[in-house]
Parts: sequence; C-alpha cells; structure tokens
Amino acid sequence: MPPTPRTTNEQRTVELMIRLYCRHKEGNMDLCPQCRELLEYATSRLARCPFQDNKPTCRLCKVHCYKPEKREQIRQMMRYAGPRMIIYHPTDAIKHMIKEMMLKIRQKRK
Repeated sequence: MPPTPRTTNEQRTVELMIRLYCRHKEGNMDLCPQCRELLEYATSRLARCPFQDNKPTCRLCKVHCYKPEKREQIRQMMRYAGPRMIIYHPTDAIKHMIKEMMLKIRQKRK
C-alpha cells in the first residue's frame, strides 16, 4: 500500500524530530545507528497505519503499534525534540499543533 499524503507528512515530521534529537542531544552530524534504526522502524509503522489519511497523531491514537521499547525510545526523543521544533522547523511544528488541537476538539464533541 503506497503511503498517503497524511502518512508521508507524519513520516517527515518524525524524521525531522529524530534528526534534531540525534544532532542536538547526542551531538552527531549524521544519524547514529540507533537513531537510524528508530527512524526506519517509525517509518515502517507509519506506512502500515490502519488509519492512513484519518490518522491521529501517534500520541492521541488508540492503537499503539510500536513495540514497548521502541515506544519508549520515540517518546523520549519526542520529549526532547518536540519543544525545539518550533525553533528549528516552525511550519511543521505549527501544523502538528493545529492538527492535535483539532483532534482534541473532535474527540470532546463525540
């Protein structure tokens, strides 16, 4: 199944966050093997997401498709990179925040 525009955008955001984490937190110019493995894992999971274009952000998703250790890795990385995205990738950060706010509003209405 080819990736949808929604999952392609999510994959891009995850890649930006992993690269930001690896460069700033770990001091690597290129992705280290652990971050590269996490990126490949996250990309493959997003490509197989059952929700595709109706996909919520992973944090708000009811289906957790990551293995527990990978889920903790990505959570730790996002805790670091998430707040810094507004500085390094403001457009992507704002789009992500708006999407999450809209999803929360829709969930409250149900």
